[in-house]
Amino acid sequence: MATISGQFPTSPSGQVLGIQTWWQRTTRQRAAYLYLLPAYLIMGLITFYPLFFQVWMSTTDYGIKNLKFDSPPPNSVRLGNYQDIVNGDLAKKVQNFSFVRLLSFNLIWTFTNVPFHVVIGVLIAVLLNIKGLWFKRAYRAIYILPIIIPTLVVATVWKNMYDQNSGAINLALASVGKLFGIAEEVFRIRWFEQIDAPIPWLFPGLQLPLAYYAMLFANIWLGWPYMTIVATGALQSISRDLYEAASIDGASPTQQFLRITVPLIRPAMIPAAIYGMITTFNLFNFIFLMSGGGPLRKTEIMVTTAYDLVRGQRLYGMAAAFSVIIFFVLLALTLMTNRITRATERYDV
Repeated sequence: MATISGQFPTSPSGQVLGIQTWWQRTTRQRAAYLYLLPAYLIMGLITFYPLFFQVWMSTTDYGIKNLKFDSPPPNSVRLGNYQDIVNGDLAKKVQNFSFVRLLSFNLIWTFTNVPFHVVIGVLIAVLLNIKGLWFKRAYRAIYILPIIIPTLVVATVWKNMYDQNSGAINLALASVGKLFGIAEEVFRIRWFEQIDAPIPWLFPGLQLPLAYYAMLFANIWLGWPYMTIVATGALQSISRDLYEAASIDGASPTQQFLRITVPLIRPAMIPAAIYGMITTFNLFNFIFLMSGGGPLRKTEIMVTTAYDLVRGQRLYGMAAAFSVIIFFVLLALTLMTNRITRATERYDV
């Protein structure tokens, strides 16, 4: 009677047999990696290589002299660029620069925009989800317009609307003022040139200029439709039976909204809010085209500062360091928000 020792053969023929067995057993896995290989190569070329190159660049004094192929390599400054940014030494090269003020405004800009987007988006989605509402499809077609219009166009139109002499907003305010006997000159508001804070007690250490409120209003108009689309999709998955049962038990519409609607759309809205937070934090086109960071860099965000370091100062290494800082700030915000809201937790257990 034959017995099995449990040991693999060590002869050359046994090794060949083992390799052939492994080759046959991994046919599907190797085919999958072969299909993924072109994507890996392309991603490595257009995504990962620029990222690692940017991190390296942030540790050098890379400048316009290093752009030529035959130019000497830049000098290593290690973490010098990061120290100049955080300590404020960059103010010697960039007028009115303050990293603390810049980061503070960027965070305030983000966290004052996104709540408006989410709240307005959810409320409008709930209103449009009311049974028997006429022209639902027409309303949904209208509110999607801010999303399909390029941000560049939206920013340009809103900036023209805020024009001091012929802007639609000043003219509308002047028309209302006429009803109360107020002179038109009072409503020739310089939305993007006024330096003094219109509400001094709000964030007193930062003194937000009038340009902030102008852009806040415009960006609210731009941001809520996306949240409405997400909330509308989430509302479609909620069974009407839940509302009928709650109504029979005597729950008011407000209680139904807080106890049924909000918990069930939460898994969809929190990731959308995190995405909106990242988008608003890096809303370059909007800030650059509307205020240009002014007045006196009071409405500048980190990404517009990095762009100015490239375009105006030609400090490529410093701009790369800014980009790395932006990455880690957004990573920290995302992880913190994810932990507080438990956005990635399972809801089926």
